[in-house]
Amino acid sequence: MIRVSPETVLAVFAIFCRIGACLLIAPGFSSVQIPARVRLYVALSISLALAPFLIDTVRPTLGDGSAFAVLGLIFSELAVGLMIGFIARLYFLALETITVAITQAIGLGAIPGTVNENEEHVPSLTALFTLTATTIMFITGLHEQLVRGLVDSYTTIPPALGFGPRLALVNIVDQIAAAFLVALRIGSPFIVYSIVVNFAIGITNKLTPQIPVFFIAVPFVLAGGLLLVVVTVREFVEYFASAFAAWLASG
Repeated sequence: MIRVSPETVLAVFAIFCRIGACLLIAPGFSSVQIPARVRLYVALSISLALAPFLIDTVRPTLGDGSAFAVLGLIFSELAVGLMIGFIARLYFLALETITVAITQAIGLGAIPGTVNENEEHVPSLTALFTLTATTIMFITGLHEQLVRGLVDSYTTIPPALGFGPRLALVNIVDQIAAAFLVALRIGSPFIVYSIVVNFAIGITNKLTPQIPVFFIAVPFVLAGGLLLVVVTVREFVEYFASAFAAWLASG
């Protein structure tokens, strides 16, 4: 049983700052298609559920309870939560970037796009793969690992140490490199396909300049690209999910 006191309320609020800030931009939880009130209730519910396990770690950092100490703790916890949520978001931003490149590579770039979870217009293939990755995150329980990682963050980044901008910057840069390396590995078959197909079309166009080879070849390029998507989509999604899970387990 937790004794309710002003220090307890402030400690629970500090826990909510880190967890709420993370879920504010974390993939899946931050979708604008989910009402803001629902997202707030989810963050509050998770914070209250984890408070009994974390309150003994947070309460001593309140110090004498002065406004300066409390505000410093609140801003530090908000920064840590935003950093964790942003790093998780990086993997989905990398996936969105490479799927836009894939759309261009297989000839779907001219087709009007759709609106993704952030109400941005993206190609239909990008929206499809982003939604699939988000769905798999919840189906496979990766969202639970994200919450578990938030709990573990109180050990790796304890509130008493505060927010370290230098360490956060190094961590973000490392994860950007890792996320876009994963994206490059996913999109490499389509990049090779685009280079080979466009090189072949270019040579054919030089050999037969009287025939509009490019316009004739567009349906075949599109058909070949969609066939490549069908063949590689399973490995595509499995590799992304495993890479994201590896970061959750180690990060």
